[in-house]
Amino acid sequence: MHKKLFIPGPTEVREDVLISQAAPMIGHRMKSFSDLYGSINDKFHKLFKTEHEIYVHTSSGTGLMEAASRNFINKKALHTVCGAFSKRWADISKSNGKEIGVIEVDMGKAIKPEMIDRELSKGEYDTLMVTQNETSTGVKNPVKEIGELLKEKYPDVLLLVDSVSSFMGMEIGFETWGVDVVVASSQKAFALPPGIAIMTISKRSFERAKEVKNRGFYFDVLKMKKYFDEKPYQTLSTPAISLFYALDYQLSRILNEGLDERYRRHKEMAGFVREWAKRYFALFAEQGYESDTVTAIKNTRGVSIKDLNNELGNRGMALSNGYGALKEKTFRIAHMGDITLGEIKDLIANINEIINLGV
Repeated sequence: MHKKLFIPGPTEVREDVLISQAAPMIGHRMKSFSDLYGSINDKFHKLFKTEHEIYVHTSSGTGLMEAASRNFINKKALHTVCGAFSKRWADISKSNGKEIGVIEVDMGKAIKPEMIDRELSKGEYDTLMVTQNETSTGVKNPVKEIGELLKEKYPDVLLLVDSVSSFMGMEIGFETWGVDVVVASSQKAFALPPGIAIMTISKRSFERAKEVKNRGFYFDVLKMKKYFDEKPYQTLSTPAISLFYALDYQLSRILNEGLDERYRRHKEMAGFVREWAKRYFALFAEQGYESDTVTAIKNTRGVSIKDLNNELGNRGMALSNGYGALKEKTFRIAHMGDITLGEIKDLIANINEIINLGV
C-alpha cells in the first residue's frame, strides 16, 4: 500500500507528474533535448522574472551545495549554522579545503542579521552561506533582511542560499533580495522525484568563479555555462532526461497554479498545522521564524512517534520523526509541494484519533 508522504522529502508526487517521465528516450546531444532544456529555462524565467541564469544538474541538492562552495568561495566564507543541514554545508566547505568561519545558534533558533553584521564587520569574508529553511528544525531564516544588510554594508560579499526545502514553496527574491546563488532540488516543494538539482547564478557570481582555482570538473559552473551557452541548452555530462521531462511538465502545472497562489497555499497549510501543534503540543521553531513548508513539533506528550507513524502507515500515510538528536523529541509534518489543505486536515484527523486528542 502506498503511504501518502507528509515528510520533508521526498514529497508526494502526483500520478500525472510520474507519468510525464515515460516519454521516449532522446539523446542529450540532440536538438530535442536542447528544446526541452530551453523550455524549462523559459518557464523558470516566466515564474521568477529574474536575470539570474538557471541551471538544472543531475545530482542531489547536496551536490550543488558542494558546487557552490567550490566555485564561489575564493577568500573565506561565513557559514550560518542552525541545524543539521546548515551544518552539513559548513562541513562541505571544510571538506573542500575552504577557509570558513561559523555563526552557530541553538537548534530551533534562527540566524539574525545583527549576528551576521558583527562577524562580517571583521572584513575577513567574501562569501556568506545561509540556509533559508532548516529542514531539521522547521526554522525559516530571514534571507530578505540579511540580503538588505549585505546590500547596504557589505556589497562585495556574495550571498549564497540553500533553498532546498523552500524553493517553490516559500518566496525568495533574486535581484530584489540581493541573493547571488540559490541551490534547490527536485524532491521537496517542487513535488518531483529525487535526482535533479537547480542552481540560479548571478552575473557577478560567474565573475567570482573565474578567480577561484580547483573548481573541480562535474560541478564547475563555468563548464556548465559553456555547454548551456554555446551548444546551446545542453549539459556537461549525461543528464537524467526523464526527470527533465517531469520538471518541464511540473513547471507548466506551477505556472497554471500561479506562484503567488502556491505560496499562499503553503502558508495556509503551515498555519493550520501550527495552530494544531500549539493547541496539543508546542512548536520547536523560534516564534516568528516558523517555516511555511515543514513544521517541527515538540513531543511534549511523550508520544511514541515510531508507533504513531506505524499506525499512520497502516492508514496509508507517513510523517517524519525528529532528525538526528531530535528523534522522538520532535516530529515533523511537511506541508509542501502539491499537498493540499484538505490532505493536511485528513492527516491531522488521523493523528487525533490515533493518540486520542480532542477534535
